[in-house]
Amino acid sequence: MLKVLKFGGSSMANAAQYAKVKAIVEADASRSVVIVSAAGKRSRDDHKVTDLLYLCHAHMKYGVSCDSVFGMISQRYLEIRDALGLKTDLEAELARIRADMENGMTEAALASRGEYLSALLMADYLGFEFVDATRWLRFRMDGSVDCDCSYPALREIAAGRKIVIPGFYGAMADGGIRTFSRGGSDITGALAAAALDADVYENWTDVSGILMADPRIVDNPEPIPRVTYTELRELSYLGAQVLHEDTIFPVAEKNIPLNIRNTNDPAHPGTIIKERFDEDESPDDGRRFITGIAGKKDYSVVSISKRGLSSEIGAIRKLLEIFEAHGLAVEYTPNGIDTFSLVVSGSKLEKVQHSIVAQLQEKLNPDEIQVTKDLAIVAAVGRRMANRPEIPGKIFSALGREGINIRLISQGPWEVNVILGVEGKDFAAAVRVLYDSFVK
Repeated sequence: MLKVLKFGGSSMANAAQYAKVKAIVEADASRSVVIVSAAGKRSRDDHKVTDLLYLCHAHMKYGVSCDSVFGMISQRYLEIRDALGLKTDLEAELARIRADMENGMTEAALASRGEYLSALLMADYLGFEFVDATRWLRFRMDGSVDCDCSYPALREIAAGRKIVIPGFYGAMADGGIRTFSRGGSDITGALAAAALDADVYENWTDVSGILMADPRIVDNPEPIPRVTYTELRELSYLGAQVLHEDTIFPVAEKNIPLNIRNTNDPAHPGTIIKERFDEDESPDDGRRFITGIAGKKDYSVVSISKRGLSSEIGAIRKLLEIFEAHGLAVEYTPNGIDTFSLVVSGSKLEKVQHSIVAQLQEKLNPDEIQVTKDLAIVAAVGRRMANRPEIPGKIFSALGREGINIRLISQGPWEVNVILGVEGKDFAAAVRVLYDSFVK
């Protein structure tokens, strides 16, 4: 049994959090590969170390002293080391980083030092071996990860060892450091799990799994015990934020279970994510047909109406090419016999709307073009919704009773979701109504 663990910034914020991490790792002998983030916030008004590192680079770029900011970073890690009684020579490491900064250190290289310092300390604390991410994680020139090179390298390094790896970054072919986008330590952990064919990838954060709805909208939403990768992709796309979106793919490709856990509540089982579940694996949530509810605001709908549109060969292609030429991604495409609608980002459409409408008129000669703004998308997602006609009916009835007007409806052939468009002002109410109808 091999478990790969990733600990986020909140788990690395101070010495007390380090102690929790150590207790978690030592509670299970199979937890032998640990990936860590940079130190996160200790309180609401605190600063993340990565933000401070980016600030240092900005100061130096414009010739402004960053001594005070770098001092804050140094103090954070020195306090952790001294509180835990560790022997890591941080003074030498910090001096080396400061010298590199004076010699033109790249923004990516500087931003990566938070994870680097966290991993040095955690390796010392756990008694594990420190493995720099640049020793195995390789990027191609286009910024994609070279898995064919990275995976064998980590397998060789990790064989029979207990190791700590800094997340968030790796090496380019020329040896330079490249980082993922923010939150990228999740990706490092997933890549490590995939490279080592781990039995489980545990992602430790500050919440007890993925919640069924946004806690800013629904009071104390319940966590999701089990979710498939397909469901998670649907929820993540519509705004459910626990994992970096790209985290899903490396472990999903190898069907490695992903377990989201809470460092501050390690007894909670969190959320298990797998390719599929047998029904007998979900006895506690089998009564539920909806796995989660998510949504986003700021959409617009461009609707084209033209008699005979459905039989006009090439019309849909022309329509999509116009949006593509303007750099607009089409999110959904609800349609009727002689109408076709495209749901797009409202803010992005605003900049090119007049040009798009003009080209639609020129190339398609429609009877009518209608642009509907301030739309919100709300989705009910669940693998158990398939072949249950009562679910959409219950959704429509619940929203209707609350006077929420449904502006568009979309459901894919796999029936893993029901997507609804409502007016922006009704967004939060729609999420609460669906949660109350299917969860409470």
